[in-house]
Amino acid sequence: MSQLLPLVGPTRPDDHEVTASIITIQKARVKDQHLACEFTEQRTQDAPPRAFALTCAEQIHPDLAHVLSRLVPHLCLLTEQLTETPDFWPDVAEELPARFEPFTVTGFSMGKGQGGVTLVGQRTLTGNKVLNLTSPYVSFAGETDVAYPYAPLLETELAEALVEVEAALRGKCTEYRQLDLFEQAGDTNVLLVSTSPQA
Repeated sequence: MSQLLPLVGPTRPDDHEVTASIITIQKARVKDQHLACEFTEQRTQDAPPRAFALTCAEQIHPDLAHVLSRLVPHLCLLTEQLTETPDFWPDVAEELPARFEPFTVTGFSMGKGQGGVTLVGQRTLTGNKVLNLTSPYVSFAGETDVAYPYAPLLETELAEALVEVEAALRGKCTEYRQLDLFEQAGDTNVLLVSTSPQA
């Protein structure tokens, strides 16, 4: 079995022979700030795809959390949790309005050939209970009987999410630096005195 990291991991700018592999995301899920993903990877376009399931040990980057939050209005409409109003859709630069606070998109599952998507999320109910939500499958080609009117917008926002998931697989994560276990002595002089146990 060949190793995943040399192919999927971050590319080094000084290594001109390493080219980024081709990643096709099938499922992505965020739980406790960690990404779990199912995907295929190919070294080149002609190489056979290899399937992987990976859970990242590092916490997700805020960019990934942000693009997933942009899918929340779609989840609300598709699961009939909220109805569309004239001010329903937030501007691109604007954070989500308060009406979306109880909702989160925790992941998605891509259709064959990435021709559609099923969104997965949650709604926090009163008493901190959680309602799990799964949207109906949305086809981007409009092949279902009732087409989702915002499928082109969903496809665009999902493309941004796919870019961030791939970036996470290639090493983009939250900067994490563990604090020193012991405080450094600095300029102070420390005298260590050995004490022997007394009988």
